[in-house]
Amino acid sequence: MEAFYTTLSSPASTSVLNFQGSELPRRKLCKKSSHTILASPTLPKPFLQIYGRPQTLLYRSTRLSSGAHRVTISAEAGRQNWDFGRFVKTLFFFNGFPSPAKFFDFLVEKLSDPSPSEVVNTMGTSDIVLVAGATGGVGRRVVDILRKKGIPVRVLVRNEEKARRMLGSDVDLVIGDITKDSTLIPEYFKGVKKVINAASVIVGPKEGDTPDRAKYSQGIKFFEPEIKGDSPEKVEYIGMRNLIKAVKDNLGLRREKLLFGFEGNNYRQLPWGALDDVVMGGVSESTFQIDPSGGENGGPTGIFKGVVSTANNGGFTSIRTKNFSEPENLSAYDGLEFRLKGDGRRYKIIVRTSSDWDALGYTAGFDTEKGKWQSIRVPFSSLRPVFRARTVSDAPPFDPSIVVSLQLMFSKFEYDGKLNETFVEGPFELPVSSIHAYIIKDPITPRFVHVSSAGVTRPERPGLDLSKQPPAVRLNKELDYILTFKLKGEDLLRESGIPYVIVRPCALTEEPAGADLIFDQGDNITVL
Repeated sequence: MEAFYTTLSSPASTSVLNFQGSELPRRKLCKKSSHTILASPTLPKPFLQIYGRPQTLLYRSTRLSSGAHRVTISAEAGRQNWDFGRFVKTLFFFNGFPSPAKFFDFLVEKLSDPSPSEVVNTMGTSDIVLVAGATGGVGRRVVDILRKKGIPVRVLVRNEEKARRMLGSDVDLVIGDITKDSTLIPEYFKGVKKVINAASVIVGPKEGDTPDRAKYSQGIKFFEPEIKGDSPEKVEYIGMRNLIKAVKDNLGLRREKLLFGFEGNNYRQLPWGALDDVVMGGVSESTFQIDPSGGENGGPTGIFKGVVSTANNGGFTSIRTKNFSEPENLSAYDGLEFRLKGDGRRYKIIVRTSSDWDALGYTAGFDTEKGKWQSIRVPFSSLRPVFRARTVSDAPPFDPSIVVSLQLMFSKFEYDGKLNETFVEGPFELPVSSIHAYIIKDPITPRFVHVSSAGVTRPERPGLDLSKQPPAVRLNKELDYILTFKLKGEDLLRESGIPYVIVRPCALTEEPAGADLIFDQGDNITVL
C-alpha cells in the first residue's frame, strides 16, 4: 500500500508520528529511512488501537524529488497491510482535507473519544393546522371551530395587532404576507401538517364601507364593487404559489418523494462515497456505481458492491452520502422505501440528522431475498439511535424534518454486541434502483383545504349569457379578472402534488348558522 503526504519529520533516529496533540515535528527533508510506530496505550482508544489492543505497524518513507514522501504501512504478526491512502481519501471526500495540525487533532478526537456528538432535539409542536386569511369572515370562524375542538392552530396574518384583537391574545400566530415570499420564513411552518387557506383578495363597495365591512357582508343589497388593496393576480395566483412553496415539504405529496434513483424519465443522484472499515484499520472495500442496463427490465440502477473482510478486526463496508446542501424535510412521510435486488443478506440503513461526520445515526436493519427485485419499507418508527453499533438510550427521538445524510451498510455486527447472522466474508453486490420517502396512510386525506369561489370556470365558457350570471361573473373583467386568477390559483394547487380539497362557496352572508347546505361537484350551483 502506498500513499502520499507532505513531509513532516523529526531527526531520522527518532522519527515517530505524533497522534497525541504534542508539538508537531519541524518540517524538513529526510533521508530514506524505516521506522516502527507503536500506538500509545495512554489514550482511552488510541488511533489504530482496535478493541483496546496496541498495534505495531512498520512505516517506510521514501523521499521523492518533489519533497513529498511515499508512505508504506505494513502490518506485523499476520495482519494485512492497511491502506492509509484510502483512509485519507475517505476523510477528504466527506470533510475536505484539513491542515496537518488539525488533521492529527481530528484523529485523536474522533478515534479516542467514545462519546457521541451532542444532539439537539429540534422537534416542536406537531400536527398543527395553519390557517391563512385568519382575520377574514371565513378564517375567523375556522380558527374558532378548530380551537374549540382542541386542534393545534397557527394563524398566518399580516397585522399582529388586528389578529390578536379578533382572535385573542393567546393565539399562535406568525406574521407574513403570502404575496411576498420573503416573509414566509421556513421556521413559521415547523410542525404544520395541514393548511386551510381562506386568504382572498379584498372586494368592497366603491362608495366605502363600515370598519366591520357591514355593507359587503350583508349580501342582500347590491353595491357597485371594486378591488381594495392588492390585485387578484397578486393574492389569488402569486400568493397561492408562494404559500404552496412554503408548506409543500411539510404536507407531503399524494405519492412517494424520490430521494435517489430512476423513476420513468426522472433521475435524482446523490453524492455517495465509500465509508469502510479502513477508518478503523480494516481492509474491506466498497464502491457505488451506476449500471445503465443492470436494473429491473434492463433499465439503469445504482449498485452498492465490494469485498468485505474481518482482517485487522474489521468487518463492514458502507456507502454514505455527503451532507445534503439543505436538510431534507421528510416529516410528511412515514418511512423510506428501497427498490433493490436482494442477495439474501441483511443490510442496514442509517439516517443522520447531524452534519457531524462521526455522530449518532438512526438505524434499522432489513433482510433481502436472494436474486429477487423487491420493495423494502423501513418505517421511521423502526429507526433506533445508534452510535458505533451501540444503542443510545437517552438520545432524542428521530426528527424526519432535518435529514442530513443517508448511509447503506453491510456489516458483521448488528447492535449492542449482536452479530449479523447472514454475514459472509468476500464479494457482495446490492443493486438499488431507487429510494423514496413513502406515505402509508390510505386513503390519503386532504392536507390543503382551499376556499375558492363559485363561478371561477364560467368566464371562460363560450356563449355564456352574462345577464343571467351572478355579479362576480358579470364583473370579472372590471374586478381585474378576479375569477380568472382564482382558477389559476386552484390549478397551482392541483399541480402541486399535495393532497387537497377545493371548496367553492356561493355568496356568503352574515346570518345565523343552521341553514341547509347544498353540496355538489363542479361549478353549476346558482341559488337565486
